[in-house]
Amino acid sequence: MARGPDGKGGGAGFSLSDQLFNAESLGDLARDYQAVPGFDAERFHKEAVGGLDGRGLLERLDWIATCVEAQLPAAFPAMAEALEAAMPPPLDPTLKDDDFGRFIHAVPGILAVRHGLEAHRDRALDLLHRATQRFSMEFYIRPFLNRWPEQTLARLETWAEDDNYHVRRLVSEGTRPRLPWARNIEIAPDVPLRFLDMLHGDPTRYVTRSVANHMNDLSRVLPDAVLGHLRRWQKAGRQHPKELDWMTRHALRTAVKRGERGALDLLGYCAGAVSAALTLRSAHVPIGGHLAIEVTLQADEAFPVMVDYRLRFARPSGTAEKVFKLKTAKLVAGTPLTLSKRHHLKGNATTFRLHPGPHVVIVQVNGQDVAEAAFDVLPEDAEV
Repeated sequence: MARGPDGKGGGAGFSLSDQLFNAESLGDLARDYQAVPGFDAERFHKEAVGGLDGRGLLERLDWIATCVEAQLPAAFPAMAEALEAAMPPPLDPTLKDDDFGRFIHAVPGILAVRHGLEAHRDRALDLLHRATQRFSMEFYIRPFLNRWPEQTLARLETWAEDDNYHVRRLVSEGTRPRLPWARNIEIAPDVPLRFLDMLHGDPTRYVTRSVANHMNDLSRVLPDAVLGHLRRWQKAGRQHPKELDWMTRHALRTAVKRGERGALDLLGYCAGAVSAALTLRSAHVPIGGHLAIEVTLQADEAFPVMVDYRLRFARPSGTAEKVFKLKTAKLVAGTPLTLSKRHHLKGNATTFRLHPGPHVVIVQVNGQDVAEAAFDVLPEDAEV
């Protein structure tokens, strides 16, 4: 489940902030900083833990960085040396994925921006290079892109060929136009495409997932450029075909939800004549219940299909729509294909609130609307 920068979500009483920043994790961080001469780990731990309450996730990170900073040299070059001395060993370079690091090790990035952005750009970028091998510096490279775009882009071009895959991933992830939680960057969205051209053949899924997510971001503003680059990557043959197929599908997932013809064609889902019969088990479903959908498809020729459904929700200010996956399959000429789904109309979803009223379910095949049916969403305690 997605969580915002306040660290809330995942069920009643759960706090990601408390899970990440607590007496135990800050004890680990205190031990790291014992490598800095004169650093009072006990004092740091007491101050940092004592200031956690009432702060969200990103606020806690800033607070922890402030507590560390209080015991470091004031001059940034010496501060950077102390921060590097306290770094834990780099993350395992033999892994391929899912090794993000620990949030407590974001402190060097925060202080690099806070004290190195203006007067110590190159030293601060050196610090980010080392720090991202312990915890991704994707949030903290972005202020440098805004303040020093040419110099930072030149550094990223070098990093795109770095031996460490965490550094290579930073080049893609840090330049994403829609990076979650992060501040916006002011460079034109097509500028980092040259980095993605370099990174799309990377041997690690951690990097290629970032490249695909970056392309998905770009598909909202540069759809033709995204399709053009994906086609060129297919011809280049630098990536394993199976991995590139996964990347392409991941990169085009939002374009597919929008039913964009170019994206569907690239994935092999051509436009074709399909007949569809849609039925609902009930036309009246209370909030918290399940909408039972059944659709039967048929065509005169065989071709692969991507079947999705959209729900058109009633809202106090009008309507809104969301797309949901149903099935990818292959239609056989003249043979009906029946698909079914029970969609839970959650009453406590953290990202989308349901309202009683008239709703519509729309089935789309390869981006084309083929059938729809209306139903009523009832109050949670309504009897059906």
